[in-house]
This record gives sequence, structure tokens and C-alpha cells, in this order.
Amino acid sequence: MLVFSDRVSAFDSVLPDPIPGKGESLNRMSALLLGMSSGVYPNHFLRLVDARSMEVVKARRIDLEVIVRGYIYGSAWRAYSEGRRSVSGVELPPGLRLADQLPEPVVTPTTKSQQGHDEEITPREAVEAGIVDRDEWKELEEASLRLYEFYSGVARSRGLILADAKFEFGRVEDRIIQIDEPPTHDSARIWPEAYYEPGRPQEDRCLDKEFLRQYLRSAGCTTCRLPSIVIDQVARRARGAYEVISGYSRVEDLGLLGLEEVISLAGGELRSGGHT
Repeated sequence: MLVFSDRVSAFDSVLPDPIPGKGESLNRMSALLLGMSSGVYPNHFLRLVDARSMEVVKARRIDLEVIVRGYIYGSAWRAYSEGRRSVSGVELPPGLRLADQLPEPVVTPTTKSQQGHDEEITPREAVEAGIVDRDEWKELEEASLRLYEFYSGVARSRGLILADAKFEFGRVEDRIIQIDEPPTHDSARIWPEAYYEPGRPQEDRCLDKEFLRQYLRSAGCTTCRLPSIVIDQVARRARGAYEVISGYSRVEDLGLLGLEEVISLAGGELRSGGHT
């Protein structure tokens, strides 16, 4: 049984404030996308049990996160802007701007750590460490690219850009299946096409957790209590990712506020003695 809670984490810490409705939204979005993609690559989804939980096939997790990047953002952009041209062993072209689309999607695996931060790892290092053998890595790489292409197509049909996505896999007897979750608010970067502008940050209208991360960076705190306006805006993005991808809502109807406006409102809330 896989249960989706309202807890939210950032920078390897679980924050003290839950996000109302987040677990239900992630559960429904996962069920929807895993059901749609089962013909692309097999996964663990069996059935929805209730609003927050699903029944899945139990698998032995492969301790890798396979990240497919179609656009340069996040940690890849930070490394690139500091002069690095290789991310997890993948060479990137010169002259890229923040949020630029890459010539083709790249696969950048990381370790899957029980505690602490996941670290970059090259395919060769993963094989040498015994996490996978060469044939298994080739299968994971090809499966991740196929899944990213499929989920990107679903996103485009709803006016969204799937900038990157994280995939996890597990072993069941003699085969490998996709486990954990498909691209959701928590595990992918999702940008509305109508607001996409390369060369600048995408948080103002994003439907992913980067909005929360950027707020925490601006607040200079990674484990602090969240003002109610921040909780509300994160909840709208978590719920909105599912509602837009399923066709129930449009981005314009979600009531999203820009990051700077939220930072200003949050500061006023804290000064007036509101939720901190």
C-alpha cells in the first residue's frame, strides 16, 4: 500500500507545516499517469484504494534516481552557470541560458540515499558500485527516455512543459518495473507554456515544488514554519498540476500569485503576527 501524505520536504528536510490536499492530488495524478503509461513501460500501479492511497506491486528498489532533463534548470543550471559543462557524465553545449530547452533530453542519474542529499553519479560509477549491471543501466536509460517522451506529450496536450522528471525503478523477480511516482508536483518541473520565457526563472506560474524551494531560499530558512499565504500557493500548485493535466482546470483559473508578490505578502503576515 502506497500512501500519499500532506507532508512536504525541501532541502532534505520535512517542513513542519503540511500542505492541505497535497497527498490526494499526488495520489490521483500518479494513478492517472501510471495508468496511461503502463504500455510504455511496466509499473507497480494496481488500483486506487481511496483518496490518498493506492495498491502497488512490491518491488526491491534500485538505489538510483534517474533524472531526465529536457531543459536546463535547478542544480544542472547552477553547475553550468559556474562553468561546468558536464553533469553526471553528460556533456552540455555552450551558450545555454537559464530554462533553455536542451538539444535533446539528457539522463543524469543520482544516488538514492536513505539519509542526506542524493549525489550525482555517472552510469559507469553506478555499474562499478554494483547498483546495476551494464544491461540493467541500458534498460533504465532507455525506459526513462521513453517515459519522459510519453509524459511530455501528455503535458503538451494540456499546454504544459515537462522540463524534467525523476524516475525510480525496482526489481520484481527477473524483471524491472517503474515504481514510486510519475511526474507530479513533487517529482518534476512543470511549466505552463503560455508563461514560459527562456532566460528567466519560471517559478511565478510553475506547478511544481521549485516555487517552495525559492521561497525558502529568499527567507534564508529551510526548516521554518510557512506563512499561510505560502501554504495556500503551494497547495494551489500541487492541486493545479493534477487538475490541469487531467483537463479539469486551466492554469489561469488556479489563482496563482508570483513569487515576489507572495514574498511581500508573507512578510506582511509575519509582521502582523500571523502564522509563522
